[in-house]
Amino acid sequence: MPVKKILLLTHSTGTAVIDISSIIRIEAISNYSKLFFANGKTLVVAKVLKWFEPLLAEKGFVRVHRSHFINTAWIETLELFDFKIILRNNATIAVSRRKRSSLTKYLQLATAA
Repeated sequence: MPVKKILLLTHSTGTAVIDISSIIRIEAISNYSKLFFANGKTLVVAKVLKWFEPLLAEKGFVRVHRSHFINTAWIETLELFDFKIILRNNATIAVSRRKRSSLTKYLQLATAA
């Protein structure tokens, strides 16, 4: 079965057909999620962050914080001293203490493959 590369999301003005590779990160905002795209646009949808996890986990996305789910293809720098991630669009995302070890293991496995 082919891997789906698009995501259909209903928002305030209709339904968006989204290319998954264009998503940089998803940020939780209460019961909503804000998607950040490569072209600089954003989209707010009425979905909690946990809804995205099973859909995007196998497509290179990883949860690094209670409120952040990022596309690992966009990671530019992982700062180990204060444990934050800098993405290629210059966004800085803090990594929670509980997610640090799983993130480093994930990145090590991704680079070994």
